[in-house]
Amino acid sequence: MAIRTSALVRSIEEPATLMMARRCRELRAQGRDIIDLSLGEPDHDPPAFALEAARKALEGPWHKYPPVNGFADVRQAIADKLLRDNGLHYHPDQVVVSTGAKQSIMNAVLSLAGPGEEVVIPAPYWVTYREQVRMAGATPVIVPSTLDEEFKPPIARIAAAITPRTRLLLFSSPCNPSGSVFTTAELQELARVVESHPDLLVISDEIYEHIVFDGRHVSFASFPGMMERTVTVNGLSKAFALTGWRVGYIAAPAAVAKACNTVQGQFTSGANSIAQRVTLACMQADPALLAPMRADFQRRRDLVVQGLSAVPGLRCNRPMGAFYVLPDVSAWLGRSIDGRTIQGTDDLCMTLLDHAGVAVVDGAAFGAPGTLRLSYATADEKLSEAVRRLRAFGEQLQG
Repeated sequence: MAIRTSALVRSIEEPATLMMARRCRELRAQGRDIIDLSLGEPDHDPPAFALEAARKALEGPWHKYPPVNGFADVRQAIADKLLRDNGLHYHPDQVVVSTGAKQSIMNAVLSLAGPGEEVVIPAPYWVTYREQVRMAGATPVIVPSTLDEEFKPPIARIAAAITPRTRLLLFSSPCNPSGSVFTTAELQELARVVESHPDLLVISDEIYEHIVFDGRHVSFASFPGMMERTVTVNGLSKAFALTGWRVGYIAAPAAVAKACNTVQGQFTSGANSIAQRVTLACMQADPALLAPMRADFQRRRDLVVQGLSAVPGLRCNRPMGAFYVLPDVSAWLGRSIDGRTIQGTDDLCMTLLDHAGVAVVDGAAFGAPGTLRLSYATADEKLSEAVRRLRAFGEQLQG
């Protein structure tokens, strides 16, 4: 018999990042030399203290079901971290630990938005935001920006997108895919906008908190009146190079945390118990220990931005955080190589994969048409070779 999947599943698009990563694995299995700049995954080893915490946890007694919202001491450690690093006073009961920040965001969206409601999302945005909002039955409202605006929509443009149906504002800073960082002044202005809409709540994705190259990270909930209106999202994947351990968390108003706990209880229950013991160690660690990895990313940013500036037809800005760059490639569209005309950025991604052996992601998937997302979370020599291949590709384009 033919199996008919649900309308929900049929409506969901596969994340462009995961699709390209899958394609890379297939080509490498065929013996192709592929440089993968598609996934946002640090190539660093996890900190030694995190691995030691995992080894100790294996000795027990952490082998039974954990509480849905996380172990009490882990939630306390997260609350302590938020006070130490972000100036935010949360009770442990306002914290929910989840299986990755992706689940944390999904919990919050399902808890707060639904049919007939809108979620405003500044673009570019993380590829999953839009689909998560659609899965909740709500309508994503995208607010565009350009490279000349440093990929940050002016606050007035965000404000203009808010209607009586708007339930949530969802954004990341530092931003995936652009590496853009909202300044303190911009966040203050945004907080004033939120304050003027009594029913509006904010999901602030701060997973790249520790990867800011100039200045320091500022949590949106730290502005007056915003802690009561904000779901702060964070996790271990980026700063601690623990992507595979799948730990994320939120800190939120008590009613929101309770709702997220209810939602999570019907999906995964509590996050992996061993990974939670690692979380405890990471939250208690001195953030200064993360400086060497941040310095690596800053050096790589400079290497990539300088290299891309010499690629004919590309335009690029200088991101202030995360580990991505989002060059404008519109000058390459409509041109041809080996008789093949590049029809759009999705076609360009596949052409680069076939002709240059470089895997990147279509910026349109992140709400940034005419761009490609490159992750520089990999070794310097791979980045240098990838830039060389891109330059050679650009020099071969005809038309």
